Amino acid sequence: MMRISMSLPKKLLADFDDVLKERGYQSRSKGIRDALQDYIVRYQWMNEMEGERIGIITIIYDHHYTGVMENLAEIQHNFRNEINASMHIHMTEKYCMEIIVVNGDINEIRELTEKMMRLKGVEHVKLTSTANGEEFSKNNPDHDHHDHDHFH
Repeated sequence: MMRISMSLPKKLLADFDDVLKERGYQSRSKGIRDALQDYIVRYQWMNEMEGERIGIITIIYDHHYTGVMENLAEIQHNFRNEINASMHIHMTEKYCMEIIVVNGDINEIRELTEKMMRLKGVEHVKLTSTANGEEFSKNNPDHDHHDHDHFH
Protein backbone atom coordinates (compact mmCIF):
# COMPACT_ATOMS: atom_id res chain seq x y z
CA MET A 1 0.00 0.00 0.00
CA MET A 2 1.05 3.52 -0.70
CA ARG A 3 -0.18 6.59 1.16
CA ILE A 4 -1.09 9.72 -0.83
CA SER A 5 -2.66 13.05 0.04
CA MET A 6 -4.89 15.06 -2.26
CA SER A 7 -6.91 18.24 -2.36
CA LEU A 8 -10.60 18.11 -3.28
CA PRO A 9 -13.39 20.66 -3.40
CA LYS A 10 -15.51 20.39 -0.23
CA LYS A 11 -18.71 19.61 -2.13
CA LEU A 12 -17.07 16.79 -4.13
CA LEU A 13 -15.79 15.16 -0.94
CA ALA A 14 -19.15 15.62 0.82
CA ASP A 15 -21.01 14.07 -2.13
CA PHE A 16 -18.50 11.20 -2.25
CA ASP A 17 -18.90 10.58 1.48
CA ASP A 18 -22.72 10.57 1.06
CA VAL A 19 -22.45 7.93 -1.69
CA LEU A 20 -20.09 5.83 0.42
CA LYS A 21 -22.51 5.98 3.35
CA GLU A 22 -25.48 5.03 1.16
CA ARG A 23 -23.52 2.10 -0.28
CA GLY A 24 -22.47 0.89 3.16
CA TYR A 25 -18.73 1.59 2.93
CA GLN A 26 -16.92 1.65 6.27
CA SER A 27 -13.80 3.28 4.84
CA ARG A 28 -13.25 6.31 2.60
CA SER A 29 -9.95 4.76 1.45
CA LYS A 30 -11.76 1.62 0.23
CA GLY A 31 -14.28 3.81 -1.60
CA ILE A 32 -11.51 5.80 -3.29
CA ARG A 33 -9.71 2.58 -4.30
CA ASP A 34 -12.94 1.22 -5.82
CA ALA A 35 -13.66 4.52 -7.61
CA LEU A 36 -10.13 4.59 -9.07
CA GLN A 37 -10.45 0.97 -10.16
CA ASP A 38 -13.76 1.75 -11.89
CA TYR A 39 -12.14 4.76 -13.63
CA ILE A 40 -9.23 2.60 -14.84
CA VAL A 41 -11.53 -0.19 -16.09
CA ARG A 42 -13.70 2.31 -18.01
CA TYR A 43 -10.63 3.92 -19.57
CA GLN A 44 -9.24 0.53 -20.57
CA TRP A 45 -12.63 -0.48 -22.00
CA MET A 46 -12.73 2.73 -24.05
CA ASN A 47 -9.16 2.08 -25.26
CA GLU A 48 -9.85 -1.53 -26.27
CA MET A 49 -12.70 -0.64 -28.60
CA GLU A 50 -11.80 -0.71 -32.26
CA GLY A 51 -13.36 -0.19 -35.66
CA GLU A 52 -16.48 1.71 -36.61
CA ARG A 53 -18.73 2.66 -33.70
CA ILE A 54 -21.90 4.61 -33.10
CA GLY A 55 -22.55 6.27 -29.79
CA ILE A 56 -23.48 9.17 -27.59
CA ILE A 57 -21.18 11.57 -25.77
CA THR A 58 -22.78 13.37 -22.83
CA ILE A 59 -21.06 16.52 -21.58
CA ILE A 60 -22.00 18.64 -18.56
CA TYR A 61 -20.29 21.99 -18.26
CA ASP A 62 -20.41 25.32 -16.46
CA HIS A 63 -21.48 27.74 -19.18
CA HIS A 64 -20.23 30.71 -17.10
CA TYR A 65 -16.66 29.39 -17.35
CA THR A 66 -14.80 31.71 -19.72
CA GLY A 67 -14.24 30.19 -23.16
CA VAL A 68 -15.74 26.76 -22.49
CA MET A 69 -18.59 27.08 -25.02
CA GLU A 70 -16.23 28.39 -27.71
CA ASN A 71 -13.73 25.59 -26.99
CA LEU A 72 -16.45 22.92 -27.15
CA ALA A 73 -17.73 24.37 -30.44
CA GLU A 74 -14.24 24.47 -31.95
CA ILE A 75 -13.52 20.84 -30.99
CA GLN A 76 -16.88 19.74 -32.42
CA HIS A 77 -16.19 21.58 -35.70
CA ASN A 78 -12.88 19.72 -35.97
CA PHE A 79 -14.74 16.39 -35.61
CA ARG A 80 -17.75 17.24 -37.81
CA ASN A 81 -17.21 14.05 -39.87
CA GLU A 82 -17.86 11.92 -36.76
CA ILE A 83 -20.69 14.02 -35.32
CA ASN A 84 -24.20 13.30 -36.64
CA ALA A 85 -26.24 15.49 -34.31
CA SER A 86 -26.09 17.37 -31.04
CA MET A 87 -28.60 18.66 -28.55
CA HIS A 88 -28.08 21.45 -26.01
CA ILE A 89 -29.98 21.43 -22.72
CA HIS A 90 -30.03 24.22 -20.12
CA MET A 91 -29.96 22.28 -16.85
CA THR A 92 -29.61 25.05 -14.26
CA GLU A 93 -28.54 28.68 -14.11
CA LYS A 94 -24.95 27.42 -14.11
CA TYR A 95 -24.85 24.09 -15.96
CA CYS A 96 -25.58 23.01 -19.50
CA MET A 97 -25.61 19.53 -21.01
CA GLU A 98 -24.72 18.61 -24.56
CA ILE A 99 -25.61 15.27 -26.04
CA ILE A 100 -23.64 14.45 -29.17
CA VAL A 101 -24.44 11.53 -31.48
CA VAL A 102 -21.25 10.19 -33.04
CA ASN A 103 -20.60 7.63 -35.77
CA GLY A 104 -17.22 6.70 -37.18
CA ASP A 105 -13.82 5.31 -36.34
CA ILE A 106 -13.43 4.80 -32.61
CA ASN A 107 -9.98 6.40 -32.63
CA GLU A 108 -11.51 9.69 -33.78
CA ILE A 109 -14.44 9.36 -31.34
CA ARG A 110 -12.01 8.62 -28.49
CA GLU A 111 -9.88 11.65 -29.38
CA LEU A 112 -13.00 13.86 -29.50
CA THR A 113 -14.13 12.56 -26.09
CA GLU A 114 -10.74 13.05 -24.46
CA LYS A 115 -10.26 16.58 -25.86
CA MET A 116 -13.60 17.63 -24.35
CA MET A 117 -12.75 15.91 -21.04
CA ARG A 118 -9.58 17.99 -20.71
CA LEU A 119 -11.35 21.36 -21.07
CA LYS A 120 -11.53 23.63 -18.04
CA GLY A 121 -15.18 24.24 -17.13
CA VAL A 122 -16.25 20.77 -18.27
CA GLU A 123 -17.52 18.85 -15.23
CA HIS A 124 -18.43 15.48 -16.74
CA VAL A 125 -18.00 13.61 -20.03
CA LYS A 126 -19.28 10.12 -20.75
CA LEU A 127 -19.06 8.07 -23.94
CA THR A 128 -21.57 5.30 -24.50
CA SER A 129 -21.08 3.36 -27.72
CA THR A 130 -21.75 0.17 -29.60
CA ALA A 131 -20.82 -1.32 -32.96
CA ASN A 132 -22.47 0.63 -35.74
CA GLY A 133 -25.06 -0.74 -38.18
CA GLU A 134 -22.43 -2.07 -40.59
CA GLU A 135 -21.15 -4.40 -37.89
CA PHE A 136 -24.69 -5.67 -37.22
CA SER A 137 -25.14 -6.37 -40.93
CA LYS A 138 -21.87 -8.33 -41.08
CA ASN A 139 -22.82 -10.37 -38.03
CA ASN A 140 -26.43 -10.94 -39.16
CA PRO A 141 -26.39 -11.60 -42.93
CA ASP A 142 -30.08 -12.60 -42.88
CA HIS A 143 -31.06 -9.12 -41.67
CA ASP A 144 -29.77 -7.10 -44.63
CA HIS A 145 -33.28 -6.26 -45.79
CA HIS A 146 -35.77 -4.24 -43.76
CA ASP A 147 -39.48 -4.94 -43.41
CA HIS A 148 -40.14 -1.55 -41.83
CA ASP A 149 -39.91 2.09 -42.83
CA HIS A 150 -37.27 4.50 -41.59
CA PHE A 151 -38.33 8.06 -40.82
CA HIS A 152 -35.59 10.70 -40.82
